[in-house]
Order: sequence, then structure tokens, then C-alpha cells
Amino acid sequence: MIVKPEFKDKSIRSFVIRGGRMTEGQQTAFEQWWPKYGRSLHDGVKATADIFAEGKPVVVEVGFGMGDSLLEMASKDPSTHFIGIEVHPPGVGRLINEAGKLGLANLWVFMADATDVLSDCFEDGSISRLQLFFPDPWHKKKHNKRRIVQAPFVNIIAGKLKPSGILHMATDWEPYAEYMVEVLAESPRYQNVAGDKIYAAAPDYRPKTKFEKRGEKLGHGVWDLLYQTPS
Repeated sequence: MIVKPEFKDKSIRSFVIRGGRMTEGQQTAFEQWWPKYGRSLHDGVKATADIFAEGKPVVVEVGFGMGDSLLEMASKDPSTHFIGIEVHPPGVGRLINEAGKLGLANLWVFMADATDVLSDCFEDGSISRLQLFFPDPWHKKKHNKRRIVQAPFVNIIAGKLKPSGILHMATDWEPYAEYMVEVLAESPRYQNVAGDKIYAAAPDYRPKTKFEKRGEKLGHGVWDLLYQTPS
């Protein structure tokens, strides 16, 4: 089975498709587990209809990387449904392979552009929490336009979140954290849970990644930002 990332035509993206090779295990995972865990952008809202039909809270994570945090959250909280969105096949393959081994029944994956998936595959007011952990900060000023945290994107999220829904962002680059605060401060559709221009303590539900733990030992900081839509 050959599964490729799904995209619509777009001039500016917040990511670059890397050419990393998948392991044999990751390739086998698509054969065995994609039919169970994979969802298609082209199915529109039908792709998530059965997930929401059970009435459980739905948490969406954009850009889950290799999937360690998302896997841990889903395995620890079977009463919640989790949907991951990622464009890089090796990470998707690894996540669904591990989910299959654990027999998880509360996790699904889109391998597609997050803006497209959120716009086409989710009803308005449906998501309980959206997670954006450690997105590429695109350090160079000329590349800032590629950052996923932009006014149009956070407004799309606001429309898809339930009343009192949460947008949870985290970054290990302070200038990006400051930029996130600036972007969200300009939107009347969000309120900073911690207070105006204040960073939040990392919630217990967010696992620390190996990269984050390594950074802490070196004295690196991590900034969590929690924003809520009106009730």
C-alpha cells in the first residue's frame, strides 16, 4: 500500500516535505494499520463523522512529529478521542504502528495539510482542544510568513473549537512564544487562560518529549500558551 500526503494547491506552506526514508517497520505499518487509523482529506466531514458520533471529547494535534506525545496521551485517556495531523510519512508510520501494537481504539490520523483538514473535515464547534506543540519557528525573518501561527490559521481553529474550547501551543524558542502572544492578542475570539500576555504552566496532560527533557538539562526553556474560546 502506497499512501502519500494529501494537499490542495497552495503557494505558501508552514512546512517542507523532508525526504527521509521510512524504515521497513514504518512501511509495513501502512499496509497493516492505515486502513484502521488513517483518514482522508478528500472525504470531507465524512472522514470524522463516526469519531464525533460517540459524543466523546475530541482532541486534535497538529504536527505530531514521530507521535510519542500523542500516543502517550491517547493510551492514558481512552475516554477521549484523539486525531493527529502530520505530513511526514515516517512519523505517521511509526505512530500507527505503535497504536496498532497497543490496540488503541481512540486514535486516528490524517496525513495532509492541517489547514486543509481543519477547513474541510471538521464541523464548526466540534473540537474540545487543539494542540500545536513545538511547530517550526522559521527563525529567519524572511521565512516568518511560513509560520503556521498566523491570524487566518488561528481564526480557522477558533471556528472549529467548541465553546470554551482550548488552543494549546508550546514552543522552545522564546521569540516564537512572544510572536504567538502577539498574534493571539489581536484575535477577539480567544482569551488567554493564564492572563493577558502570561504564559501557562505546562498542563499535566502534555507529556515531556525526549527533546524537551534534554533541553531542560541544558537550561533551555519551554513556553506553554493556553487560549480559550468564549463559553
